[in-house]
Amino acid sequence: MVVYRTFRNTDPPAIVSLWRSRAGQPGLLQSVSADLFEQFVFGKLYFDYEGLVLAFEEGQPLGFAHAGFGPDQSESRLDTDCGVTCVVILNRLHERPDVADELLARCEQYLAHRGAKVLYGGGLRPVNPFYVGLYGGSELPGVLHSDTATIELFRRHQYREIDEVLIFQRNLNDFNPPVERQQVQLGRQMSVENNLDWPTQTWWQASTIGDFDLMRFEVFPRGGGPVLAHAVFRNMEPPGGAGFVRAAGLIDVEVHQAYRHRGLATFLLTEVFHSLHRQGITIIQSQATASNAAMVGLCRKLGFEQFDQGTLFRKE
Repeated sequence: MVVYRTFRNTDPPAIVSLWRSRAGQPGLLQSVSADLFEQFVFGKLYFDYEGLVLAFEEGQPLGFAHAGFGPDQSESRLDTDCGVTCVVILNRLHERPDVADELLARCEQYLAHRGAKVLYGGGLRPVNPFYVGLYGGSELPGVLHSDTATIELFRRHQYREIDEVLIFQRNLNDFNPPVERQQVQLGRQMSVENNLDWPTQTWWQASTIGDFDLMRFEVFPRGGGPVLAHAVFRNMEPPGGAGFVRAAGLIDVEVHQAYRHRGLATFLLTEVFHSLHRQGITIIQSQATASNAAMVGLCRKLGFEQFDQGTLFRKE
């Protein structure tokens, strides 16, 4: 008989073993440990034992699912109106749809009990309370298309697909900037400054990405003036030590509204890519929803290649 229950302090080893059983599944960080889960999941101030449900049979873990909430508009506290089932992980040797169905149902019951009016399937900023750095790439991508079992699970339970998330990667070893007159002029008029230890700006940022080294780059007029554009990156090196390939994730790029459509984003990222490459970073990852035509176009212009895709699900 399958037994379902909520999280206990003795469960981290079982959760780690379930995660590791999915070795080879794209998007799941495999160099995981109980300490890493403590840092990225269990140690969050808003972690609720009732939101993490596990399934066992004869004492052996079959799977787990984890639900949580996003922030309010000011990103200063939780907003329990919007709930999300972040992950559903089954032991690869015991992939039973009935277990996945029950795990999801219990997550939905938990979210509804806390007051959720809208349910999401798969995390996407800002509804990304857990697993940044453990699932996906530079950010949470909803549910990766390679995670076919979870895709089918949400479809079975009347979740509808509301957006696609395109996941991009750029190798800086062969990066060549666009050769355009506009870019040459911007190089004469603008300068780029960096902040290699950029502090998070809201409680929610501190909660979700505060564990990573952040870098913010800003564009100023050479003669002085306000910031016209900025880009934020996070360190993506494997936890616990440097890997053979150093990577950074582009998690935010914004141009002041009055200066958009003038090539500033292209100029900024071109300068930043050269700077990061000099620091030994060779891979840049980014993502954009398919509905964000400006970001998708920027990535393609700078030579990013799409290497994966995710889907965001929603259930009223």
